[in-house]
Amino acid sequence: MFDYDKWQEIFGTIRKNKLRTFLTILGIGWGIFMIIVLLGMGNAFQEGVQTQFGGWATNSGFLWSQKTTISYAGFKPGRYTRFTNDDTGILLSRVKELKYLAPRNQLGGWRGSNNIFRNDKTGAFTVVGDMPDFNKIKIQTIEEGRFINKKDIDEKRKVAVIGMNVKDVLFEAEEDPIGKYISINKVNFRVVGIIKPIKNDREGEDQNTVHVPFSTFQNSFNFGNRIGWFAYTVKDQYSAEEVETKLLNTLKAQHDIHPLDEDAIGHFNLQKEYTKFNGLFSGLRYFTWFVGISTLFAGILGVSNIMLIIVKERTKEIGIRKSLGATPISIVSLIIQESIFLTFSGGYIFFIIGLLLLEVAGMAMPSDGLFAPPTVSPVVAISALGILILGGVIASILPASKAAAISPIEAIRTDK
Repeated sequence: MFDYDKWQEIFGTIRKNKLRTFLTILGIGWGIFMIIVLLGMGNAFQEGVQTQFGGWATNSGFLWSQKTTISYAGFKPGRYTRFTNDDTGILLSRVKELKYLAPRNQLGGWRGSNNIFRNDKTGAFTVVGDMPDFNKIKIQTIEEGRFINKKDIDEKRKVAVIGMNVKDVLFEAEEDPIGKYISINKVNFRVVGIIKPIKNDREGEDQNTVHVPFSTFQNSFNFGNRIGWFAYTVKDQYSAEEVETKLLNTLKAQHDIHPLDEDAIGHFNLQKEYTKFNGLFSGLRYFTWFVGISTLFAGILGVSNIMLIIVKERTKEIGIRKSLGATPISIVSLIIQESIFLTFSGGYIFFIIGLLLLEVAGMAMPSDGLFAPPTVSPVVAISALGILILGGVIASILPASKAAAISPIEAIRTDK
């Protein structure tokens, strides 16, 4: 129940000791400020790094052919292995842990580009042959139209899905590209979809890419049955690293590559890298909470010491209260209320300051940088405020017990 007299007394004490109150609030608020700011910046870094993964599934990986380095089965080292369509069927039949497997080809090789024409406009863009499952390995939002489907593959349709930058260069600002044609190496492809950029990354790889059906790519650009590389994801219950080993062993056996030749097939899996980053982010979070809680604990000790001083200064007043019939519980509640008020007020003020600082930092950060806009989850915010209230209670335990133990007669006799 609200007791006006108690709160009047609390505010009276604060007004008398403004500097002491400010330093107390600063001590407790700094810990909350550090928690909010460090966690917010940590989340910004984590989201920024995850964005750099570019929409790739975190349990995905890649395989590409390289030159052998060990002689085997009558073949000399230095032989370049070429993947073919047969490898796709073999991998799918022998490696049951695979969730999706997408063979890919690219005109001009890795990071190559080709001039693409439409009427009197032209631009240099990446052209890749893809399967429908590729959009499940690398999540790409379709702004308009659709991605490549099974009928496109089966019927070798000359269709294309283009990035936003391709649209901007080859089409007029108000023109709808869907259903229109573009020319790649003198082969016309009908646009059936437009890829939306991830967040604001208009300069990203996806926005400068043209996807065509894998079978059409092989047929139109004289690739025969060749495959440039594989992208894949594994089923949730399996480790990408273990499946990667099985895939490598299967391909080595298929292409007469020495089992110990580590360089004949290039490979990379995102799960391993993602796990490393997750470990880093977990360490940052633990460190942030440790530093914040330690600072908060120091602030709570400061509040407790201040409350002890307040109790000592008001010994006579407390004695008079008790002599007039005040119960120990009422004295204890007064000290607890004042302690919680100081702790919560200081923490809440710096909590708001921390959020405002994160908001300003978010507006100042470039949208396509390594850091995403910093945020703090509601769970963290509620936890921080809960810690403040608990801290106020803890800080009041010793002072409240001292106040409750004061003898009215001894208190009236004291000089202070």
